[in-house]
Amino acid sequence: MDRTADYAHCDALLRRDDKDRWLACLFLPGTLRPHVMALYAFSDEIASVRQRAREPILGEIRFQWWRDVLHGERGADDAPVAGALLDTIARFSLPPEKLVSLIDARLFDLYDAPMPSVAALEAYAEATAGQLFRLAALILDPAAEVAEAARHAGIAYAVTGLLRGLPWQVAAGQTYVPRELYAGSDLRADRAARDAALAKLRALARRHLAALAADPAARTGLAAAAFLPAALCEAYLRQMEKPGYDPLVTPIELPQWRRQWLLWRAARQID
Repeated sequence: MDRTADYAHCDALLRRDDKDRWLACLFLPGTLRPHVMALYAFSDEIASVRQRAREPILGEIRFQWWRDVLHGERGADDAPVAGALLDTIARFSLPPEKLVSLIDARLFDLYDAPMPSVAALEAYAEATAGQLFRLAALILDPAAEVAEAARHAGIAYAVTGLLRGLPWQVAAGQTYVPRELYAGSDLRADRAARDAALAKLRALARRHLAALAADPAARTGLAAAAFLPAALCEAYLRQMEKPGYDPLVTPIELPQWRRQWLLWRAARQID
């Protein structure tokens, strides 16, 4: 079956909803780029379920639909992201259970329960963003050994993204700041304690960025290009440390030209 339209839909979806990953994909080989974009478009669909579902049970139903698709129990003819994803899984022999695990981790998003610990946050980040990095690397080079690099990239990328998304999370009554770093239920209640907790999360992201930079898998070979999105993390973290930054109000953005330059520079450093 011709999936050209499905892949084009994934490209447009990613360009609209996840510009950083879309820009990073522009540095991938043209023949492989649509397949990595399909993977990321799937992630976007899963990540946006809470926003679109009026209540958690409806989100769980949507997640089950995706599980059924990945298990081969439901067709995807009328769902372009699912069609492109299934085609990508078949072409590159990707393990569907890894994507099911990503869905299971995202169940946390549907409810307002607090993140209990740093370890739980790292596990969540590894199962979501980390899994995406690992599968993208397998598309680029099926023989690549990237498990540790993907773990570090995933945790750094996810933690940075969650810090950027604090204004929206607080408005929705949800927080990913671990309880062990901040015992309060309202991040607006104690500014000093909140800022100390967020500083620890920025340090956590940077520790994983340093570990990623030290891993040869992130610097050598075609699979290393899968980790390009993580090249944007440090610039975002620095934005959070500028005078006047309010984590519950200030949007953390970079102009597109700078994001493209950071990604180009990172791509040039791959051997």
